[in-house]
Amino acid sequence: FEIRDLIKNKINRGKISLFINLTKEGVESKYSFLDKEGVKTAFQLLKEIKDATGVSEEISINHVLTFQNMFFSDNGIDMEEAFDAVLNSIDEAIVDLKSMRKKEGEELSKDLIERAEKILDTVEKIETASPESINEYFQKLKQRAKLLLEETSENENRLDMELAILAERYDITEECVRLKSHVKMFLDTIRNSDEAGRKLNFITQEMNREANTINSKSTSTEVSHLGIYIKEELEKIREQIQNIE
Repeated sequence: FEIRDLIKNKINRGKISLFINLTKEGVESKYSFLDKEGVKTAFQLLKEIKDATGVSEEISINHVLTFQNMFFSDNGIDMEEAFDAVLNSIDEAIVDLKSMRKKEGEELSKDLIERAEKILDTVEKIETASPESINEYFQKLKQRAKLLLEETSENENRLDMELAILAERYDITEECVRLKSHVKMFLDTIRNSDEAGRKLNFITQEMNREANTINSKSTSTEVSHLGIYIKEELEKIREQIQNIE
């Protein structure tokens, strides 16, 4: 529990796997101490078992090794001292880990900033293309309506108003404004937040929601293609931010 608390206090996010291997200094084998009296005791015990059971087989070294816990020992290790050494080693490992993650994070932030700025540029392209696409959509609706209705000239003003309302449903201005706002918040979080991981995850979810709405309301092939590009970049961002604390 002390080791777990040490790690939790210094690493806030992510899955950590820790492996600890203790080796007594100067001894590579785990059998660091041979008790000769224990060997004699094990052999004597085997002889008594042989006599008691009437077994004729000679006692071999393999039989003796069956009782190796009686004469091999690593009790030369001071467990309190060893535990302190383990804590110090873990602390050093965490320092190295955080240093490595910081370097990786610097590179990762560059990538995320670049992708976020691409999304920002793409939203601006959508804003430019959207009014024209809505106007084209309005004209197409009007042409279709004229083909379906008789004497539309008498109710042309009414028809224009109804079609304008219908076309307005496909206006994505608000979604573009919100998406740009989320992107700016995303960039600000990367540049100014110490613990950005969870916040970036939430912002990315909001960005994705706006991108979905833009795609669903799009009446233009160009806007749809730009929206798909945004979705692709957001997916790459979503994968990357899982590595951010």
